[in-house]
Amino acid sequence: VQLVESGGGLVQPGGSLRLSCVASGLTFSNYAMSWYRQAPGKEREFVASIIHAGRITNYADSVKGRFTISRDNRRNTVYLQMNDLKPDDTAVYFCNARFWYSTDVPPSWGQGTQVIVSS
Repeated sequence: VQLVESGGGLVQPGGSLRLSCVASGLTFSNYAMSWYRQAPGKEREFVASIIHAGRITNYADSVKGRFTISRDNRRNTVYLQMNDLKPDDTAVYFCNARFWYSTDVPPSWGQGTQVIVSS
């Protein structure tokens, strides 16, 4: 399984970014997809998730109403639309794939994409 994130960058507070994660080496529709982030000096934290069929999403309280996770199972891609970005959103954002039908399959991670929110 390979996950490749893109779309990070430098943005001013209040701005927007859309992250993408393209998956390969798996049957994408069998995986729940998530975004996590890790700020300097902090532990990795959950940001958002979407189930394999794409109808149910979940968000960390800190991003609710600002971030939207979505997926395109035809393109093996999961997205994270981030609006009204704040300096506290600065972090490396990681894509995570979890096999929906068994917990015996270890999750997969991408290499991360850097998001910096600063004026």
